[in-house]
Amino acid sequence: MYETPFHTKDLSSYNFLVTGGAGFIGSNLVEYLLKYNAGKVRVLDNLSTGYRANLETFMSYSNFEFIEGDIRNLETCQTACQNIDIVLHQAALGSVPRSVNDPITTNTVNIDGFLNMLVAARDAKVKRFVYAASSSTYGDSKKLPKIEDEIGRPLSPYAVTKYVNELYADVFGKTYGMQIIGLRYFNVFGPRQSPQGAYAAVIPLMIDALRNGVSPRIFGDGEQTRDFTFVANAVQANIKAAFASEDAVNQVYNIAVGERTSLNQLFSILKDHINPVIVAEHAPNRAGDIRDSLADISKATRLLGYDPKVRFEQGLKITVEWFRDNYTA
Repeated sequence: MYETPFHTKDLSSYNFLVTGGAGFIGSNLVEYLLKYNAGKVRVLDNLSTGYRANLETFMSYSNFEFIEGDIRNLETCQTACQNIDIVLHQAALGSVPRSVNDPITTNTVNIDGFLNMLVAARDAKVKRFVYAASSSTYGDSKKLPKIEDEIGRPLSPYAVTKYVNELYADVFGKTYGMQIIGLRYFNVFGPRQSPQGAYAAVIPLMIDALRNGVSPRIFGDGEQTRDFTFVANAVQANIKAAFASEDAVNQVYNIAVGERTSLNQLFSILKDHINPVIVAEHAPNRAGDIRDSLADISKATRLLGYDPKVRFEQGLKITVEWFRDNYTA
């Protein structure tokens, strides 16, 4: 992937910190930055949900550095931010169900850890701080498509934490003159997204189940919709945000494709790719899940130059092929 660059600047002049860089989106960002010869790519990750294997390819690069540490420790964050120009903050504890089951840990990682990173970046005089926000911030708003300035009330502890991130980012931008951009991801999927663990996302779970001849579980009737977004589009958004004009800073942006797909449609497409005879099982709706999600991406297009190149079915095909070549069924 990433044969076509998303940047016009010479990346060798910049040092990057990718928090959560051993994770799914983070490791894709690392891949992109190293492919295009960034001056330094430093990763901070505690490996609680990320995997060292996602970084193995990069460990021998002279411009790569890995710090195993936790964003809940301010001193660790301060060390990681030293001599960094741009922070791409992906570290967080994801999953709505996880937050429902354990709101305290979700809060300490996503809010305390986020605040630590803001303070560390401020003190290190980082030039630009780009962070992973979330479409969960739209909460109970039924308006479609989702527009950045119109949100509802959060439906889960996870959503609360991601909204608080946006509030803190706004205050730090205004109070300390920082340049901060939030990217509200909409259901990002793609290579390196793990199907392991109790809180894995729906696409890798379905792919893994179908490859193993097991019926995947769909919560609810399956007609709920999502704006599934291939990871290369999320990487593009981060790179565009890192170098966007100052007119674009201290705002949040929807990062999606602007199309919605039901879970039943998703399952049907994956069946055709992998195992046509499997039938899905349905389970009750999960607490905290939103019903429908569709992004208006016009603001990101206008101010960041964001232009998602990989559509949903193309991204699914790439993802299925990656699992076939890299993941043991």
